[in-house]
Amino acid sequence: MPRAFAEIAFTPQVRTIQQRQGSAQGYEKFLAHDADGGRRLGPEEASFIQARDGFYQATVSETGWPYVQFRGGPAGFLRVIDGETIAYADYRGNRQYLSVGNLVGDSRISLILMDYPNRRRLKIWGRVQIVDGNDATDILTTLHDPAYFGRPERAILITIEAFDWNCPAHIPQRMTATELEPLLAGMRQQISDLTTENARLAELAGSNA
Repeated sequence: MPRAFAEIAFTPQVRTIQQRQGSAQGYEKFLAHDADGGRRLGPEEASFIQARDGFYQATVSETGWPYVQFRGGPAGFLRVIDGETIAYADYRGNRQYLSVGNLVGDSRISLILMDYPNRRRLKIWGRVQIVDGNDATDILTTLHDPAYFGRPERAILITIEAFDWNCPAHIPQRMTATELEPLLAGMRQQISDLTTENARLAELAGSNA
């Protein structure tokens, strides 16, 4: 766990619970002065982010309520602009604009990116800049895949405050139809081969009867 994440996550109340539960000492090293990291993405994080076709994002309303939403798009629609910035084209949905409204009042955002087949999870905290209207034209050219059916309404730019790779415990292993296809193709081929072989053996047995 990098220092940047611990600085945000380990609030005084969290530290109090850690003390009570006996885990505070184990986490102290992440808040030490010589601890570092967690604000600038490396090649591993960049590759992971740009392979995703969706993520969960959390915002906070002006009345203090958290709101969690799944954002989806073509694989790679969440782009790494540089080591401290990621962005995505915000596609039109049900037009409630809960996340956008929340971000206008409080720019803080939290993302959870999942890789269910490999049981990996990346958490990102950052601050959002919303680029809307005519101002979004140029950047949406970079962010939007014209082959995707979604209609982009704005660009969401996220300056990373902290990130952390989370432990894989309790992450269920799941696969999409696309991810399953190579396995299913192999099974279909095996079934076809066995069917052909069974037919050959049946024909051979019949000729020897």
